[in-house]
Amino acid sequence: MLMSNTARAAKLHYMANGFRVLAPGDHVLCAVTGARIPIDELRYWSVDRQEPYASAEAAVQALGA
Repeated sequence: MLMSNTARAAKLHYMANGFRVLAPGDHVLCAVTGARIPIDELRYWSVDRQEPYASAEAAVQALGA
């Protein structure tokens, strides 16, 4: 997905089976890599840490730290 210059980060509340949008936007930033993750491609996050991850590998890295 191509990000425009007007892209805005969303603020989300992560839950066990999904997330709730607290502030609208089109992406979030990976807590490990800093990569932009389009909201419609977000698959990995931590409920306890309330942070998103770009991949399963990034999630494992964050949770193993």
